[in-house]
Amino acid sequence: MVAPNGSLSPSSSRDLPKAGRWPWFGLFAVLFLVGTEVMAFFTSVPDRDMGHLQKIMYVHVPAAWMTMLCFFVVLIYSVKFLWKKDENDDLLAASAAEVGACFNALTLVLGMLWGKPTWGVWWTWDARLTSTLVLFLIFVGYLAVRAFVDEPQRRGQWSAAVGILGAINVPVVYMSVRWWRTLHQIQSSPSTVDPWYVINLRLGSFAFLFLMIYFIRRRYEAARLVRAAEMASQEAALGGQ
Repeated sequence: MVAPNGSLSPSSSRDLPKAGRWPWFGLFAVLFLVGTEVMAFFTSVPDRDMGHLQKIMYVHVPAAWMTMLCFFVVLIYSVKFLWKKDENDDLLAASAAEVGACFNALTLVLGMLWGKPTWGVWWTWDARLTSTLVLFLIFVGYLAVRAFVDEPQRRGQWSAAVGILGAINVPVVYMSVRWWRTLHQIQSSPSTVDPWYVINLRLGSFAFLFLMIYFIRRRYEAARLVRAAEMASQEAALGGQ
């Protein structure tokens, strides 16, 4: 919220988030993820060309999708923050950025693990790989801005600008394999792959979605508590003068 003097003000202690049922949701998300991955491993037949290496896609692809979805959350709440100046929107965008950076890093690492036996190299400046790396660097830049800017309003504005810039890069990542035909394969469709691939991939995507929601929520709760503690410390210091 905005204080009378125009600066951002924290929520009162009674408005701080409660854990509630979120730990149970997190447990459900983890168990659902484990179940879907075990199911995918045992029900998916080996690919004709890649063999069992194909099964890495049940983690790699959902992680990539969640990366893009996280940046969509960053975009929405960054725009909302610039509009309404509510610090909670800034904290939620930052939470999504942190989670998105983790999914982005996982996507890159799994892509490299897949690329070595498939292409013979750990890394190549393929259009999809390069644009995904750029997305990761934008995530890192977003978090770096937040780490080096102390004043809440300026930090929120600057990081929101970086978040919006990163969201613009998401369509580039998705369309890169169609705009520039390089090593990375184009997106498959349900009609071109084995039905079990489709089922397992969709279940895995829901599992990653639940995990993403849980991580963002808990990181947001932690960010609210840290911000409240900072404000309480500042008020105590001012009261002691």
